[in-house]
Amino acid sequence: MDIAAGRMEERPRTSRLGIAGWMLFDWAAQPFFTVITTFIFAPYFVSRLTADPAHGQAVWGYTLTVAGIVIALLSPVLGAIADASGPRKPWIAFFAAVKIISLALLWNAAPGSSLIYTAIFLALATVAAEFSIVFNDSMMTRLVSEKEVGRISNIAWGLGYLGGMIVLIAVVALIAGSPQTGKTAIGLEPLFGLDPAKGEDARITGPISAAWYLVFILPMFLFTPDATRARMSMAKATARGFEELKGTLAELKERAGILRFLIARMIFQDGVNGLLALGGTFAAGMFGWQTMELGLYGIILNVVAIFGCLYASRLDARLGSKTIVVASLVSLTIATLGIVSTGPGFTLFGLVPLGSTDSGGLFGTAAEKAYILYGLLVGVAFGPVQASSRSYLARSVSPDEAGRYFGLYALSGRATSFLAPASVATITLVTGSARIGMMALVAFLAVGLVILLRTPYPAHRPL
Repeated sequence: MDIAAGRMEERPRTSRLGIAGWMLFDWAAQPFFTVITTFIFAPYFVSRLTADPAHGQAVWGYTLTVAGIVIALLSPVLGAIADASGPRKPWIAFFAAVKIISLALLWNAAPGSSLIYTAIFLALATVAAEFSIVFNDSMMTRLVSEKEVGRISNIAWGLGYLGGMIVLIAVVALIAGSPQTGKTAIGLEPLFGLDPAKGEDARITGPISAAWYLVFILPMFLFTPDATRARMSMAKATARGFEELKGTLAELKERAGILRFLIARMIFQDGVNGLLALGGTFAAGMFGWQTMELGLYGIILNVVAIFGCLYASRLDARLGSKTIVVASLVSLTIATLGIVSTGPGFTLFGLVPLGSTDSGGLFGTAAEKAYILYGLLVGVAFGPVQASSRSYLARSVSPDEAGRYFGLYALSGRATSFLAPASVATITLVTGSARIGMMALVAFLAVGLVILLRTPYPAHRPL
């Protein structure tokens, strides 16, 4: 196949309803990342499921490590098999079932219960969520023209944050009660008689995320067109998939721009994943934030992220995906330095002392307010860096090869993903300091940025 011709060929137009169904996948999927792996359940796992927050953070880090290794090993294979078999929806349906069941079982994670079983369900849900994203992302190249992929990618990502924020607001306003007063953020008794002392306000986020995902992926199944090529048997598709994957890996030697892009993303996405997964747990351990504070912090970040994605959707078409990714990585690096340099009574590693007086309200100390300011910089950037990376690759490959290249894309986001959480977890255990452990994330972001600066755009262009 002529790669250039395939890449530039006219992609079929899809109805607005079909595109909306595809974008709603992000809306359906995001609450898992918002309330489970970032702001509510993960901090609960670290600070309340076990009596030792440092041990909890280490186990959580190793949980992400195991999930990341599985994703890294299998994503390219599954993407290649999907290219060979054609339709993506059956794969999404299978992994949706795994994710929904695993999330529902998180309700059993009561304080004092086994960390191992909860970690297993979290790992399964994470793996299933990421595999589903591989197949959903690879559908994008068939839905709209090359010019439009950046716009719909960023809008879809923004919709995802909006969906995650809605669930987060519902949890904070109606479910998450203060351990001291038993009331939610708006002064109500928690719905369903949930008891914060038993962790039920955090545990219920598993079933809620499962139900949300189940309902809102349906439009994609009903309205979004899938590949129509006749499906091979699973055995033939697997054999063909391995052949195509082998050919794609060999082909990367001659497509140096795409290879460099994937390497850059492999490194910087590791830092992004670590920041999203561990930022909330760091705040929980550093400032003693409970579900209510973490939820409100998450809402603030998601509001900023929505506007960041919507603005980036315009800039992506005007300036290109690479510019958006570079600017986002600069912001994330600065923000991460600010976050890890802040603790009770200081910021910037003590160079700027802050008053330790607590006003008694939410985020009552100056250090907590500084942490939130750094978090706003994260919020502006962490949506566009991922959405525009997705469109960066979509502009660089043809529809017929999208499955295997988005499988490699997932690999690039996970191949070393075990290094960031493992580095944070190990350094935290060795030093006894979560702050020193979190410093590892800065290196991943900075190194990825340097490599990306030397990558062509679109990536299929010669170096």
